[in-house]
Parts: sequence; C-alpha cells; structure tokens
Amino acid sequence: MVFSSITFLIYFLPVFLLLYHLAPNKYKNAVVLIASIYFYSWGGPKFIFVILATTFLDYFLVNAMQNQKTKKAKNVLLVFSLCLNLGLLFYFKYCNFFIDNVNAILGTEISWVKVVLPIGISFYTFESLTYVIDVYRGVHKPLKNFWNYQTYILLFPKLIAGPIVRYNDIADQITNREKNYKADIKLSGFLIFCLGLAKKTILANTLGMQADAVFKLDPEQLDTAAAWTGALAYTFQIYFDFSGYSDMAIGLGKIMGFRFPENFNNPYTSSSITEFWRRWHITLGTWMKNYLYIPLGGNKTSNVKLYRNLFIVFLLSGLWHGASWNFVLWGAYHGLFLVMERLFLGHLFKKAGKFISVPITFIIIITGWVLFRNENLGFAFNVIKNMYSFNFTDGKFAMNNDFVFMVTLAFLFSFFAIFNKTKILQTKLYGEQFSNSSRWLTVLTSVVLFYISLSYISALDFNPFIYFRF
Repeated sequence: MVFSSITFLIYFLPVFLLLYHLAPNKYKNAVVLIASIYFYSWGGPKFIFVILATTFLDYFLVNAMQNQKTKKAKNVLLVFSLCLNLGLLFYFKYCNFFIDNVNAILGTEISWVKVVLPIGISFYTFESLTYVIDVYRGVHKPLKNFWNYQTYILLFPKLIAGPIVRYNDIADQITNREKNYKADIKLSGFLIFCLGLAKKTILANTLGMQADAVFKLDPEQLDTAAAWTGALAYTFQIYFDFSGYSDMAIGLGKIMGFRFPENFNNPYTSSSITEFWRRWHITLGTWMKNYLYIPLGGNKTSNVKLYRNLFIVFLLSGLWHGASWNFVLWGAYHGLFLVMERLFLGHLFKKAGKFISVPITFIIIITGWVLFRNENLGFAFNVIKNMYSFNFTDGKFAMNNDFVFMVTLAFLFSFFAIFNKTKILQTKLYGEQFSNSSRWLTVLTSVVLFYISLSYISALDFNPFIYFRF
C-alpha cells in the first residue's frame, strides 16, 4: 500500500485517523502499531514477520547491552546486533548481486535462490541501527516498553520510504507528544500531506510517463532532443515523487503529533554538489555523516584521507540505493565531484556566482540521474552521449501532450525558492501560524488539491513509486 493509492486515501487513512483521535492518549500508540502492521502486511505479508522478529531481538539485545558493566561485553552485543541487521540487509538486497558478479568474474555457475526484496528494508534497517548505536553511545536511553520500540520502527508514515528518523530525534515523542496535539499543527500537517500528494500524482506521474517513453526507445531512435526530454522528465519525476512522499509522511506525522525531520530543501537551487547533498534526502545524508563519515575520521584528518572518506561514503550511498552497478557508478560520480569541489571546483563555483554555478550544478545532477535511472549502463552512456552530441534530427519519440506544461510547472516549483522573497513565501506556506481567514483558505486549498490528486490517480493508469524498492 502506498500513500498515493485509492485504497490508502479513501479507506485506510480515514478509518485510521478516526480511531486514532477517538482513542485515549495511553492507547494511541497501540492504534498506531496495529495500523502500521496492517499497512505493511498489505504489500508484504510474509516480510512483516521478518521485521517483527528482528525488532524483538534488537530490543532485548539493546537492553542487555545497556545493563552490561564492562565495555567489552557491550561491544560484543553491539557487534551482534549490527551483524544481525546488516546481515539481513545483505541477504535480501545484495546477495543475488554478489553471486551474479562472482559468477561473471570467475566464470562459475553458483546457483542461488532469487530473493524477493522486503519493502523499505533499507529505511527500517538504518533506523534500527540508529537505535542500537545511539543507546550504545549514551545519546539516549533505550525505550522501557517493547511495544513502544515496535512503534518507533514500524510507524507507517515513515516505514517504507522515510524520512530516516534517528532514534534520538523521536524517542521522547514515542512516549509523550501531547504538546503537539494542536489544531494549527494538524491543519499544517493536512496541507503538507495534500501538497505532497499533488507533487506525486500530478507532477511526478505525468513526467514519469514521458521519461519511460524516452528510456524505452531503441538506441538508434535517440537524438539530443529525446535524450534531454527523458533526462529532464526523470530529473523532475524523482524529485517530486520522493519529496512528495516525504511531505506526505511529514504531514501525516504532524496530524498524529510527531515531528519528523525535513528531507528536502529545494535541492535543485544548489550552487554545488556539496550543497545539493545538504538539501537532497537530508536524513540519509545526516545518517551517513553521523554513522559512517565521522567514524571514518570525517574532515578531521589529512586531505588524502578526507577525500577517501568522501568517496567511500558516496560509493556506499550509491549501493544503498540499489544492488546494481549503475547505482554504484552514480555514487562514485557524486563522490568524484565532491572531491573535485574540495580541490578546486568549489572555489570556481563561488567565483562564478550563483546564477552561473546553479545551472552548471543542475546539469551535473541531470547527467547523474541518467546513470541512476538506467541499469543498462550501455544505454545510459548512449543517452548521455546524445545529450551532449547536439544531434538534432527528426526524433521518432512521441512527446506526451502534458509534458511541456508539466515540465514548466516543475521548473517553477523546483526553483521557486531561489530568491529570498520567494523562499520566505514558501516558509510561510509550510508554517503553522494561521489567521482566521488563512485557516479557511488552507482548508479549501488542501481539499481542492486532495480532490484533484484523486482525479489524477483514477484517470491515469500510471502510479509508480520510485523509492518503494529501496
């Protein structure tokens, strides 16, 4: 079940919200947990038992670790928990990839059962790791109630696609969030949810159809116009798809009294790749920084080791997105630009100014998305070659009638906050302060967006979710 589905919007969500708000405060977590188990079981009934089993083991392992008197004993339990979580992630997500590459390199024929990937395994594995590591580091005490821990991991708004919520950021809200049960906060949450839903269903889905049409062409049908059409369509599709889903998760969290961290902050307005990664999938970047980059030495080391650390983190970031070489190459591509910005490119970007560095950075990002989108690297390189060969022929691909209008809207919304005045307007839109008149306008806007989004879902037989498999 995904948020942008009739089943979720018409049936699951209204029933859940009704039960949640009718339940006394002490039973709200129980309502959330039962709903979350049902939500996940809808799309992965077999794998819910995997999550329940691992969370059961993690909870008792962490409590046992907390009660140990010696650091050695704590380390043993920490390593055991890390191996459990990362081992499951490797088995389900990377085992087939590893075996296929061993066979390709050694010429062997090792057979292996094709393992089905549990929905959202990368997201909830990372959250499980934050719980273990934050407790080990003494950042926050473990939860005393087993069911509260299950609620933290299984909380359905963030379960299958984030944001990746660190345990330390939400621990106190699991046990007490009554201060967030305010009408304006809930109204803000509903507006943000509807904005995210509109991003996903109106913009991302329409642009995604055009991207699919281009990337399904035979190589000889590609020219520069087709290549750029596909690249631009996918660039905006993945942004509005993922940021829309994050908005829906954050909005639902607000309605329920939770404060989830922001996951996107106008990433395409970035004037460097370094800035892009401070604005894109912020919770993944924060996770990588706190649990991988800093433990490797971060930037408090020699320049050579600093560049090594950056490159390792982004190779692993690429691999986190999927068990395929195009994701690894995409991670290496971004890692290379980050190193180059530390060496010289960052200085050139600053010297050039925002209105030169932003378009250049955007072009670098678009090129990277072509690698990310296409597992067939030969085809990906052919698209990139056509993007920059300036070969304008009579293209044979059929452009979707809505594409020009939608891509114009996508540009507008992606770069709306590039100026200070428009950024202030955006901040107010996502804020929680309403006057009497603005409350009614917010309600009306939200309902209209919700209705239009439902219409698009009903009318279009195209509703993928890109990050669903990550």
